[in-house]
Amino acid sequence: MDPPKAGRGGGCVCVWSVSRGPPRGGYMGAVGSSRVMCDNVPGLVSRQRQLCRRYPEAMLSIGRGVAAWTAECQHQFRRHRWDCNALERGAPFSVSGSRESAFVHAISSAGVVFAITRACSQGELKSCSCDPKKKGSAKDSKGHFDWGGCSDNIDYGIKFARAFVDAKERKGKDARALMNLHNNRAGRKAVKRFLKQECKCHGVSGSCTLRTCWLAMADFRKTGDYLWKKYNGAIQVVMNQDGTGFTVANKRFKKPTKNDLVYFESSPDYCIRDRDVGSLGTAGRVCNQTSRGMDSCEVMCCGRGYDTSRVSRMTKCECKFHWCCAVRCQDCLEVVDIHTCKAPKSAGWISRT
Repeated sequence: MDPPKAGRGGGCVCVWSVSRGPPRGGYMGAVGSSRVMCDNVPGLVSRQRQLCRRYPEAMLSIGRGVAAWTAECQHQFRRHRWDCNALERGAPFSVSGSRESAFVHAISSAGVVFAITRACSQGELKSCSCDPKKKGSAKDSKGHFDWGGCSDNIDYGIKFARAFVDAKERKGKDARALMNLHNNRAGRKAVKRFLKQECKCHGVSGSCTLRTCWLAMADFRKTGDYLWKKYNGAIQVVMNQDGTGFTVANKRFKKPTKNDLVYFESSPDYCIRDRDVGSLGTAGRVCNQTSRGMDSCEVMCCGRGYDTSRVSRMTKCECKFHWCCAVRCQDCLEVVDIHTCKAPKSAGWISRT
């Protein structure tokens, strides 16, 4: 069963929380309980609630996708002032057209594709299964092979993610919605980019006279690393004159492709707490005294200085390999200095009213 096409609604970056699916108890009970569950998931627009009621089991997969993309976002930004934690702590990110917002839309869309596709392959969803198109024989650079196993149904994952995630955006003359839709699509395409063919050989002593192959998604980290590069090369754009698309803000730069991330507004410095831009500030953040990068105390702390505390922790040391096959280590007490950024004189949230 195919998911319906996306509807249109208001747009924002939201972290959906789906902890469990509807209890069992017959068709009418499932319908009623799925409605209750879907009506209580925060942050969904009307069209998303409709999809939730129609595919309640998919919401559990989307919940896992949210966890995956949030963790990946935090990994990629771990050494930066904005570290993606603001989304978990309730700071809104809906009004920002920044480079960070572009990355969040792309990685969140990718996370839903990855989770739905994986759930299809594992038989967790009634509406999909393995890729039905990967049947029979085929040929590649190594010769003939038979499709077998379970190929990841990436096309279904992309279709469902497009219907669900894009439902938050409004098409037309809304510049930020066009930006979000573009970055959502770039995220979906990034997952498919790393779909790879895996094969198993059959024959005497693994001679590979016969091969059975299938398509599998790569680890989500590859998608995250790829989108991180796109974030660093994101292209600033402006709305075109007829309001149907955008063009590059600086004519010296190339026109963005469907794989590029785009943004409208320059990023703030994220030094202080500001709800409107989703910034928690850097007060209390751990910094690296010896680094010259973004995680250095000078950069991370925005010139405010830092506090140093000496802490003791247990670590593994004097590890030795023993035949066969174990590594045995000693427990050692290590004393280290932890550097944390000082708070600004006014540590409260900025108010723009």
